[in-house]
This record gives sequence, structure tokens and C-alpha cells, in this order.
Amino acid sequence: MPELPEVETVLRGLSPHLAGARLQGAEVRNPRLRWPVPAALDARLRGRRIVSLGRRGKYLLLGLDREAVILHLGMSGSLRILTRDEAPGPHDHVDLLLEEGRRLRLRDPRRFGAVLLAEDPLRHPLLASLGVEPLGPAFTGEHLYLLCRGRGTTIKHLLMDAHQIVGIGNIYANEALFHAGIDPRTRAGRLSRRRCEALVEAVRATLERAIAAGGSTLRDFVDSTGRPGYFQQDYAVYGRAGQPCRQCGTPIVSLRQGGRASFLCPTCQRR
Repeated sequence: MPELPEVETVLRGLSPHLAGARLQGAEVRNPRLRWPVPAALDARLRGRRIVSLGRRGKYLLLGLDREAVILHLGMSGSLRILTRDEAPGPHDHVDLLLEEGRRLRLRDPRRFGAVLLAEDPLRHPLLASLGVEPLGPAFTGEHLYLLCRGRGTTIKHLLMDAHQIVGIGNIYANEALFHAGIDPRTRAGRLSRRRCEALVEAVRATLERAIAAGGSTLRDFVDSTGRPGYFQQDYAVYGRAGQPCRQCGTPIVSLRQGGRASFLCPTCQRR
């Protein structure tokens, strides 16, 4: 599933094409996505101008004059700008029509994505309960330390809880914990302020490096130009079970946490 770096990569790729663009409507070939595409999408978009572009967690927001389009890539979706007429494939479910014949096309083979409208997107039920943005100014060592107080859950589960911190999926939680020197099984409530500060720095650095590399491509992800991401070439621990740690040479260990794979170096990461 595309995580924060992949969604941010798509946003940055789309922004030059969409900022200030006027919409001519929409073509909906299959409205049966994870949540039904609004029946009046075409009529409600005609003549509207995109006045802002943003991201909240894994959701893309196209701000219009009085409402916003909420886009989600689901498990394997992609968004691409088409500058010429191109026949849609069987998984090309929705096009947002732009000026001069251009269009923004959502391809979603598994139909877990979304195209929705909201007057106030940040108060929409899908976004209203999301936690702090890990790349935003509110995500500090002190914030994480206070968030951890009294929690018996593991720090990895806390990092991946979107109601507390948005957009940190399994890959990036594993990588950030390695760079912070923290075992993913560590109970959140045991972390000191110093370790929380180190973890916040590691989360930010990991996400920024992933964005710079265009995200991670394990199966289906491509950016807005159809290119894959390359961050997987730099993984320190994720998917490297049995291989030597890049820092100390100890074999990387794999284990299961809550049904998800965790990877760690038993020498470099401590509880």
C-alpha cells in the first residue's frame, strides 16, 4: 500500500500540472470503489478551479473554491496526468477532466481507492480522527514522549497507529526504529525523552530520504509519471532477514508483530 512518502511523491509530481487548473468535469467509468464515487461528480466539478493542493496522511486534497476533492490510492492505485487522448484500460475507473484535453486518471486494479467530495475535508470522517503529521512542526520529541506515557503497546505499533501519527507504514517504521537504535518490541511507555527525540529525528530523516528517492516500489507503486520508487535499494533492515547489518555485520532478524513482519539488528537495536 502506498504510504506517506509515496503519496507525497505523487503530490509533488502532480502539483505543477494541477495548481490553478480549471476542471471541465469528470468521467466515471466505475463508481464502485472502496467508497462510492459521488453520483454528481461530473456536474459539481465543471468550471471549478483548483486553488490548492495538499496531503493529509495518505489522502490527497484538491482544494476548490467551496469544497475539495479527496483522493486515495488504496492498495495499488496510481494517478497520472495524460496530455493526449489515451484509451482507458479495464482498471482506469475515474478521469478528472482538465483544460486543453488533459486529464488526471485514477487507475485502481483492486478498487480500494477513493474519489470523494467534501466541503471541509479536514472534518470529513476519514480525516477528522487522524493523528499528527510526522513531517509537520507538531511532531517533536516532547510530543512523542507525552504520547508514549502510560502506553503498554510496542513503539512500532504506536508509530503505525494513524490515530496518533499518520502515514508511517510498516516499511518506514522498521527503518526509522533501526536508525534510532530502538528494538521494535520496546514498550512505548519505557522510552525516555532522549530516545523519543532520536526517534523523531530518525522518522523525519527516513521519510525525507524516501521522498527524495521517489518512495518504495515493492509491487504496484508508480509516481505521477509512471516511474517506480527506488528507496527499497537503501533499506537498512526491511526485507533483509539473514543478511548482515550494514552497521555491524550481525545478521538481520525477522519476527512477527501483530501479523506484520518486523526486521531488526539484535546488536544495534536495544529495548
